[in-house]
Amino acid sequence: MLFRGRTVTAMVLLTALASVLVTLTAAERWLLAGSGAETPAGAAPSEIEGLTERESARLNEVLDLIERKYFLPVDREKLLDGAIRGMINMLDDPYSAYLNKDEAEQLADSIEGTFSGIGARLQVRGGKVIVESALRNSPAERAGLHPRDVILSVNGHSLLGVDLNEAVRLIRGPKGTKAKLVVQREGVSDPFQLILVRDEIDLESVFSRLTPDGIGIIELRQFALNSLEKFKEALEELEAGGMKALVIDVRNNPGGPLPAVVSIAQLFIPKGEPVVQVESREDGREVTVSQGSKKPYPVAVLINRGSASAAEVLAAALQESADALLIGERTFGKGTVQVSYESEVDEGSQVKLTIAKWLTPSGEWVHDKGVLPDITVEQPEYFKVARLSRERSLVRDMTAEDVKSLQIMLKALGYAPGRTDGYFDAATEKALKDFQRNEGLPVTGRTDEATADQLEQRMRDMIADPANDRQLNRALDALRVRIGLAPADGGTAEAESVSGIQAPADKTRTEEE
Repeated sequence: MLFRGRTVTAMVLLTALASVLVTLTAAERWLLAGSGAETPAGAAPSEIEGLTERESARLNEVLDLIERKYFLPVDREKLLDGAIRGMINMLDDPYSAYLNKDEAEQLADSIEGTFSGIGARLQVRGGKVIVESALRNSPAERAGLHPRDVILSVNGHSLLGVDLNEAVRLIRGPKGTKAKLVVQREGVSDPFQLILVRDEIDLESVFSRLTPDGIGIIELRQFALNSLEKFKEALEELEAGGMKALVIDVRNNPGGPLPAVVSIAQLFIPKGEPVVQVESREDGREVTVSQGSKKPYPVAVLINRGSASAAEVLAAALQESADALLIGERTFGKGTVQVSYESEVDEGSQVKLTIAKWLTPSGEWVHDKGVLPDITVEQPEYFKVARLSRERSLVRDMTAEDVKSLQIMLKALGYAPGRTDGYFDAATEKALKDFQRNEGLPVTGRTDEATADQLEQRMRDMIADPANDRQLNRALDALRVRIGLAPADGGTAEAESVSGIQAPADKTRTEEE
């Protein structure tokens, strides 16, 4: 089967978005022209093109044997698909995949403005379905799905051992339907259930605003081929409004096409400075240098564990080549580049293949390590709390992960549960009764659907309030110091925030609860 290069024109966002995080095609390689290639990475490609006579005979022998001798009828097309998937699976690469015509059409349909799903990006590694990021304001984020969570099952269907396409098929669904996920989380002893209500996922990617004291904020929720145009429009509007400093927010941004990121980064990086390096087996290492210029105002970039791939490219480029301050949490750590190839024999099918790795301007490979912030700031604990169960009531003397979530919510709302370790004691019961009384709910001291709904709504309100966003406010204060304004809280920002000298990668300052 022959495949030719095909441009992936937007992020692939199914129910749980299949992992096309940094996409590059041959037609776009001009963006990566740089200082010349170094020694190629890896062995030279095989001189053999296609299957040898013996290899072809081996495959034909097994196919013939199955069709003649297997005790049940078989679908020949499915057998061929399985053989191709087997080759891809042997690469042991969570970002390489085969998509038949139907699966490829589903991906194409999903990029038309909005689609129905949960709004999470997944990968399959070691037979496990792992969350890379949950999109901002998506059902996945509202339900408390975290990067690196392992989804064990959905609506009773086990996801252990399934490929990415099958996982996506099981998780996606019409708006308003429920996806009951069983999730295993690092640091939590037992799996727990999250019930997500599928919704339309808005693919609008750029949002901006200007604070009263002149600091611009541009939120990039994902990258697409039109991101540069939208970003430039937002940036020019902020600059025309008298912007003095800029925050670029790529938290929970799962990535997108590499050319779009390179174009945006060049708006801030002086001409001739490196933007990104790409290393492939065929071409060795190529360095992209900026054709842009440095901005006259300071820049901060917000990152977290859900910032992946292209978002990491932008953060690292601005940190190393534009003196931008990174604030937040260590990023996801996805440092490879994929290309989608369309079949010339089997019309509509595609192979998505990892063809290179990307490195920061200084040559660091962040794969599985992530990009470190200059100042580490953890969000309040309630930002990451999981939803409460609707399958059972939480009552006195119960011990459960749900109870811990309940206690964290009550504490954040100003009640006094006393403990937050997951044991439902008398103080927790009193705090819950106080909440129910103040909200006009039946005062039972136990959770029900109405109580859980009201608690979670109050938490969503708190999380949506910029005043509670520690990472954003820390970035705003650091920029205020750089432009000669006092921090909003009257305090002083740390020296590394104002000197323009970044702290060493292993000595970042931490701000957490």
